[in-house]
Amino acid sequence: MTAFAWVRSPKTLLVIVWLTASMPPHPVISQAVIPPIKVEFEALHPRPDPLKLVGYLRRPEGPRPSPAVVLLHGCDGSWRGIDSRWGARLQSWGYVTLAVDSYGPRGISNTCSEPISDDILDGYAGLDFLVQQPDVDGSKVAVLGTSRGGGLTLISVEQGAIERLSKRKFKAAVALYPPCVGDSGLVTIPTLVLIGASDDWTPADDCRDMAAGHSSIGVSRRPGDRLNLHLVVYPGAYHSFDNDRLQPGIRYFGHWVEYNEPATLASVDQVRTFLRHELGGQ
Repeated sequence: MTAFAWVRSPKTLLVIVWLTASMPPHPVISQAVIPPIKVEFEALHPRPDPLKLVGYLRRPEGPRPSPAVVLLHGCDGSWRGIDSRWGARLQSWGYVTLAVDSYGPRGISNTCSEPISDDILDGYAGLDFLVQQPDVDGSKVAVLGTSRGGGLTLISVEQGAIERLSKRKFKAAVALYPPCVGDSGLVTIPTLVLIGASDDWTPADDCRDMAAGHSSIGVSRRPGDRLNLHLVVYPGAYHSFDNDRLQPGIRYFGHWVEYNEPATLASVDQVRTFLRHELGGQ
């Protein structure tokens, strides 16, 4: 089973999770799903030239219009991976999903050693595409990202220029093991951050500092209300804890990445509960 302790401070909500060894069976994806279709849509500025992004679009069975989720991949460019893990799962819960390929259309395969900034608005490009779909409830669209995609998720919804650029807004956000070191934590919508306590690539302590509004060397955070930010830390979990291909774990760009079943199952429960509360869905 999974036990949760909710600790509220004046500025944020912190969730500490204990994972027991005797976790009961839990279907990661609850039912057979309809395969995705490949779609194209316009990238947004600051590009000086037009660019077509691509993505995998999934539609659920059931009542329409549906809430929806934009999915943003990590620095390895694995947009198909986030679609197969989270897209299929969310589809089975009643959400339309769009897994964005930020790198292929730009001729990039990986940015783990050479970060880019050209993709900073790709979440909002996905949002613009989804709200134009007749089977999507445009008032109920979330963004979910892993690793670098989790970082883009936080940038997209925190107070600042990026969030203000878009007339359309996300309703909720989920960031799995994001780099928190440069983010303010002053998010404009309910935001769930999930990270492993043993992560040596995007350390949990950086996310704890962000959630608490603490400044550190090279990072200055202003005071403010952080009650929209919900942080969950999974003991013993490393980076990419939800990627079941990482069995056993490996060292990747100098960091340990490894699947962790208890953390994955707990994160599935957390995300499902969070999105059901914020968007509806099953």
